[in-house]
Amino acid sequence: MSDDASASSSTLTKDAPPILEVRDLVKHFPIGSGFSLGRKAAVVKAVDGVSFNLAAGETLGLVGESGCGKSTVARTLLRLEEPTSGTALFRGEDIFAANPAALKNIRLRLQVIFQDPYASLNPRMNVAEIIAEPWVIHPEALPVSERAERVRSLLESVGLRREHAERYPHEFSGGQRQRIGIARAMALEPEVLICDEPVSALDVSVQAQVVNLLMEIQERLGIAYVFIAHDLSVVRHMSHRIAVMYLGRIVETGTEEDVYNNPRHPYTKALLSAEPSLDFSETRAKSSRIILQGEVPSPANPPSGCRFRNRCWKAQEICAGDTPVLDRNEGDHQVACYAPE
Repeated sequence: MSDDASASSSTLTKDAPPILEVRDLVKHFPIGSGFSLGRKAAVVKAVDGVSFNLAAGETLGLVGESGCGKSTVARTLLRLEEPTSGTALFRGEDIFAANPAALKNIRLRLQVIFQDPYASLNPRMNVAEIIAEPWVIHPEALPVSERAERVRSLLESVGLRREHAERYPHEFSGGQRQRIGIARAMALEPEVLICDEPVSALDVSVQAQVVNLLMEIQERLGIAYVFIAHDLSVVRHMSHRIAVMYLGRIVETGTEEDVYNNPRHPYTKALLSAEPSLDFSETRAKSSRIILQGEVPSPANPPSGCRFRNRCWKAQEICAGDTPVLDRNEGDHQVACYAPE
């Protein structure tokens, strides 16, 4: 991200009111069902108290290892999964409390790009039908007479040809399929787009093209993104702010510059040290690479206190007590750690 982009992101996050507010989001999945010998069935604590804001026109990068709960956050915000508890306000309206009619109206303005471009497109529908499907669900959004031309316009806007409208998903590459998915998401002109690892299934060269397309769309239309990924370089390139997740909780959040140039949580430091680099010197390898000890705990039985403590080289006795929370007194750069660096 350029210096100009970083400067504008600072102004954006401070001045713009939140379009999406998530507070204490919890999503637990039961293991088995019912009770066993008088004990309650165990649960997987996939998301366990996540909070963040998203301003209009902003990109929030949600990053962490596979299995940390990133995609569960996305699916819960979309009500593809029902939350265990918490609130999510879109323009002040509670997504989780919305009845079917209200939720349908929210989804006019809150859309998603899925991770797998091969599974997210119906193979029995041609491209025109796929892109036009949102208008079938929301017929008031666009008159039938205008849909064919609008489909072709959307295809051009994502770098495909107008004649592609009559083809089927199997005739396209993975990158082209993801562009079709982006066009479908843009059909209703949403205010927020949840991007659930939209480039992780693509080749590296194609990833850059899709990321640049998303950035161009944001610059042109002012859409806000929740951009979920485990690739740190992609998140850094895309995001105004970063939220780092570990085992169902956010452990650090701040501007792109804060998190990448001055990481404070040990887990963030470990993640960044594992980022690929063109510096292959022995000095860099010895000084900056952090090898974490132990295994990632099970979300069905996370450690008490800080969930990272069993792998943390700075763990203290206090870390096994109460769960550390994000320090709200630290301004834009917040960390959930008893001994931040």
